[in-house]
Amino acid sequence: PEVINGRTHKATVVDLSPWVEYEFRVVASNSVGIGEPSRPSALLKTKAAVPVVAPTNVSGGGGSRSELVITWEPVPEELQNGEGFGYIVMVRPLGSSTWTKAVVASVEASKYVYRNESITPLSPFEVKVGVYNNEGEGTLSSISIVYSGEDEPQIAPAGAAALSVSAAEVEVSWQPIAWNRHTGRVLGYEVRQL
Repeated sequence: PEVINGRTHKATVVDLSPWVEYEFRVVASNSVGIGEPSRPSALLKTKAAVPVVAPTNVSGGGGSRSELVITWEPVPEELQNGEGFGYIVMVRPLGSSTWTKAVVASVEASKYVYRNESITPLSPFEVKVGVYNNEGEGTLSSISIVYSGEDEPQIAPAGAAALSVSAAEVEVSWQPIAWNRHTGRVLGYEVRQL
């Protein structure tokens, strides 16, 4: 609080964080200066409250077939506002109006894998991650778009041809697989000798 007049013997301290331990000291002042501070008060923990800070950097992607991997930055302990802290993960296919909700009851969690056999490879999902504690559900992050896991390529490269270069070398060529929803991103090719 602001400086209090000399006839007042108590003050209300405001704008403290919930569920944090504080100790307090009092100093006296006059026109000459400021005196020595009192001994610290006993530690006092403020009451718990619903968390108000949502996880940041919500993203994800990758994973295996029929999976949606969701990641986020965990909320620091000083912003959890109470015991029983965890995360709420909300997922829906892009364009859908129905959310699927999952609870991750771990303070340290920074990842959740949503599994469903009906998920097609590289499908876009809307995702948001929120927080809760024993006091109730708190804030949700803004919506992020995350793509489901890929499947292995379903088609083989076409036009494989081999050309003898020397007695010990053969040059192999092929036509690349064009990217589409069903093939996913081709990260490389493997040449096998039969």
